[in-house]
Amino acid sequence: MKLTTFLRFSAFGLSTILFQKKKPILGTIILTDKCNLSCKHCAVNNITSVIYPYHQIKHEMKILYKQGIRILFFCGGETFLWQDGEKNVRDLVREAKEMGFLIVNVVTNGTFPLELPEADLILLSLDGGKENHNLIRGDTFDTIMNNIETAVSDNICLYMAINKINKGDLKEVCTIAKHMKNIRAVSFNFHTPYPNTESLSLSKEEKKICCEEISELLRQGYPIFNLKSAFDYIIHNSFPTPCYQCVVMENGQQSICGRCVEIKNLCNKCGYFFAAEYALVFKGNFRVIVDMLKTYLKYI
Repeated sequence: MKLTTFLRFSAFGLSTILFQKKKPILGTIILTDKCNLSCKHCAVNNITSVIYPYHQIKHEMKILYKQGIRILFFCGGETFLWQDGEKNVRDLVREAKEMGFLIVNVVTNGTFPLELPEADLILLSLDGGKENHNLIRGDTFDTIMNNIETAVSDNICLYMAINKINKGDLKEVCTIAKHMKNIRAVSFNFHTPYPNTESLSLSKEEKKICCEEISELLRQGYPIFNLKSAFDYIIHNSFPTPCYQCVVMENGQQSICGRCVEIKNLCNKCGYFFAAEYALVFKGNFRVIVDMLKTYLKYI
């Protein structure tokens, strides 16, 4: 992370904490809900299968930038399916950087070639070792491994949603992250129980066991892009919700924190580690702030 970027975010964080502001800093633009997969835990794929046009995405980028957002995510559906004429995701990342966004990340299922060196991070969904990943996402594990191996940059961060099926695969995924080239780290989430996916949710005891294992893996030096200081809040869902510093834009509609924030009681079962981490940081939790500084400076 550049010093100027670090100082900019530090000033935003200090101002937010001192004056209890709700101004956002992180924005996600949904490029499409079209996806080439149909994963067991996903409730937002292929609802419309509309690929939103370039002019609309560019307009949404400008809206978010004017709001003061400087961390931008492009998401799907499957992000690499987005194309409008000659424009593709790589063009969007370049234009976001030119516009002034300081960190630009892309979320993908990893089944397309990873030719995106301009992105700060490519968050690539890997939901376990080969057997359980394929059970959740279809026969894609080998394709993903090949795409990681042949990627043009080392900006990949594995992105694993822990659920009833794959909760025993934490070390296996961490080992892939540690030993495979082009991967910087792995970022964990717990499954958030979107409608019709509730059976995949973990109990508090299961979450506790997972966090204890992740903590041990951190101690052993595995590259993990999560904050240990936030684990207890995540296990008990005792962090503030929604996280006002994060917004999502889809088809011209802006939501606070996430796409499904309006679903009754879903925030109380949120499994997104980053939402908890950001919410705690901007509430002034000192331990989480220090933990975030060390982790983000290491991996971004």
